[in-house]
This record gives sequence, C-alpha cells and structure tokens, in this order.
Amino acid sequence: VIVNIASIIGLIGNAGQCNYAASKAGVIALTKSSARELAARNIRVNAIAPGFIESKMTEILPEEVKQKMLDQIPMKRFGGPADVAKAVLFLATDASSYITGQVLSVNGGMYM
Repeated sequence: VIVNIASIIGLIGNAGQCNYAASKAGVIALTKSSARELAARNIRVNAIAPGFIESKMTEILPEEVKQKMLDQIPMKRFGGPADVAKAVLFLATDASSYITGQVLSVNGGMYM
C-alpha cells in the first residue's frame, strides 16, 4: 500500500502558488499512474489531498486570511493533523482493500 500526500491546491490551483500547485498535481498524476501500474501486483496506491489543516505552516498566517479561508469551508472549522492521519490509516488498511488510484479530499467540504 502506498499513500501519497497531495493537497487541495493540486486539484484547484491557487494564485501565487504555481510551483506548489504543480508539484501537488504531479503527486496526483503519480498516484494515478502508479495505481494502474502496480494494481496487478496487488499494490494499492492512493493519495490524500488535505485542505486547510492547522499546522506550523498555517499558524503564521494573519487572522484575516484564516477567517477568509474559514468562510469557504462548509463545515466551519479547520482540519487538524489527526484528520489527515485517520484518512491515511483508512487507505493503509484492508478497510479500503478495493480502492486504488483515488484522491481522498480531507477539507471540510471546501472543494467538492
């Protein structure tokens, strides 16, 4: 089982983050191509695409930027590292034994 970490930005893009968006879109393409190539060997390959997750990277953002992001999330809360970890755990176990080549978005509904 392989679980790659992409980003919502790899799915939707973001002004000022062309390099980051391209790298995360590349992770998604790698996931899908690897899943096709490795499925015959019973190796599942999926990716997680986190949205706004509270972390060292996001804690430095100004409050007005955080509020603007929160306004775009239907669940009206930010995710945490545990939300991402639980998604990875799901994809890494037999609970997802018939899932491969997929991108699981963990974003509170920010991107559907």
